[in-house]
Amino acid sequence: MTAIALDLDVLGDTRPLWNAFVADVSRRAHVDPDRLEEELPNWRVLLERFAEDHAPVYLRPSAPATAALRRLHAAGVRLGAFTDVPEELARVALAHLGGSRRIEALEAGPGALERLLVRLPGARVVRTLADLDS
Repeated sequence: MTAIALDLDVLGDTRPLWNAFVADVSRRAHVDPDRLEEELPNWRVLLERFAEDHAPVYLRPSAPATAALRRLHAAGVRLGAFTDVPEELARVALAHLGGSRRIEALEAGPGALERLLVRLPGARVVRTLADLDS
């Protein structure tokens, strides 16, 4: 195995942090969460700040996942991560969860897995911690 395309949620579930941001920005800015692009053009900057401030509350690094990444990286396996959350949140989550030094490629948003597989041809897709260890 030379490459792994890892679902970012294997390292830590990003959905609660995303949901908290959407609830917070909707309440504070009085915007429809389905229309962030139209109603709040700077929402990505706000998301990055929110994620940086709140990541410690919502994301806990996993010792088994970190150990698996370290082992695979040391073995020369190319590691990439994908997620459907926006890139701003994904970058903060990856850093907080201890994956930034070992993950060489990160793709976020719609179509992230497909884009990552172009960057890491032949990569094995991993969606669970058990699959990461096998």
